[in-house]
Amino acid sequence: MRIGLIDVDGHRWPNLALMKLSAWHKTRGDTVEWWDGFAHYGRVYMSRVFDDTYSVDEPEPCNADEIVKGGTGYGLQNRLPDAVEHMTPDYGLYGITDTAYGFLTRGCPRACPFCIVAEKEGRKARHVADLSEFWDGQREIKLLDPNLLAAENRMELLGQLADSRALVDFTQGLDARLLTQDNIAALNQVRIKMLHFAWDSMAQSDAVLSGLALYARYGKLDERRRRVYVLTNYDTTQEEDLYRVYHLREMQYDPYVMVYNKPHASRETRRLQRWVNNKFIWRACARFEDYNSGGNLREGARQ
Repeated sequence: MRIGLIDVDGHRWPNLALMKLSAWHKTRGDTVEWWDGFAHYGRVYMSRVFDDTYSVDEPEPCNADEIVKGGTGYGLQNRLPDAVEHMTPDYGLYGITDTAYGFLTRGCPRACPFCIVAEKEGRKARHVADLSEFWDGQREIKLLDPNLLAAENRMELLGQLADSRALVDFTQGLDARLLTQDNIAALNQVRIKMLHFAWDSMAQSDAVLSGLALYARYGKLDERRRRVYVLTNYDTTQEEDLYRVYHLREMQYDPYVMVYNKPHASRETRRLQRWVNNKFIWRACARFEDYNSGGNLREGARQ
């Protein structure tokens, strides 16, 4: 069978489901390629992660006997068959040579109202794969787990990451509220490219700050490699957003502003994001009040 693949979101980030589908079909002897409007296919897969706020849907191809749509952009209930889910991804689909992508755990107990993970994957972080399922000696690992530290066997999984000696990027962040001296010591054994935490709301402040203070005391990464996502445009004011950003700077963490529903965010929120996330400007201009709308620095604000 000739299989066509469509990454509806584009190619800025590799689509894990399509890589697994490609690997599964190739083991069956099928031909797999990116969809071409001039060819005919027995089946075309369309995968979409984001909704129409961030991703424009493709028209359905007319040159296929069967069209299968999947991914959270089309709904939360569709799942890969178990046999496909546990395939080693076909990294060659995107020309990836030295990076592995995957999940060790799925699910999260937090059920944050702005996040779909609990509804999609369940309110318990559960072990779904060992590292060997998607890593085979690559130099770097992009870990996609939503809340690894909430899993019962978190120490074992951190041990697998440490033993790999690969450079690990916890792309979705670790839950700062679950940090302990023990799991920080385990994290210190992992070769970490960038460590991400999150401070999403003011209601989380005490627990998040306690965890961040613990990591600042016992963790080994410096401030440029310990980043904290700051959710804005959801249930906080501009003053609360600035409070979190300034407090993280004082604690020697690197804040990174995430804007909820960005197309409907205020101009001030978008300006805040640009000031914080452009690290050249962030390091040159210490106060948001000194940053103007053009992205330049007011006279005397440079340090």
